[in-house]
Amino acid sequence: MRRLERQNALLRLVRERELSTQAEVAAALRDEGFDVVQTTVSRDLGDLGLVKVRAASGRLVYAPPGAGDRDRMRALGAALRRYLISAETAGPLVVLVTPAGLASALSQAVDEADHPGIAGTIAGENTIFVAVREGTVAADLRAELVGHLLEGAA
Repeated sequence: MRRLERQNALLRLVRERELSTQAEVAAALRDEGFDVVQTTVSRDLGDLGLVKVRAASGRLVYAPPGAGDRDRMRALGAALRRYLISAETAGPLVVLVTPAGLASALSQAVDEADHPGIAGTIAGENTIFVAVREGTVAADLRAELVGHLLEGAA
């Protein structure tokens, strides 16, 4: 029962505070009355699937599972709005076109988004080939990526 209480406290703490290191997490748990060591904290972080995300302050902090997904998709949307000129399907690929010299930046954002429907990218000077995972329809992925261009539009 104590383990469940500690892990619930850990989840609450990472929602309330910016905790960047296992030492900070351990100190916060000790402040809550839990006697923990680094190995316990490490095991709890893994058991709970906590991820590191960039906080508004710029620090990498622990967050509940899924928080990183939202941040990565938000970053991908921003990169698409900044760099994408056009997108089309070509068989099992989605081909993205950027201004000259910017394909690498967008390709990196696509890769870092860790989208479940994307196996990887290959970037040239202004063109990116996006390899679509088996079970994902290229036209649907293209529509999703292009849909990011409309985010925030009135």
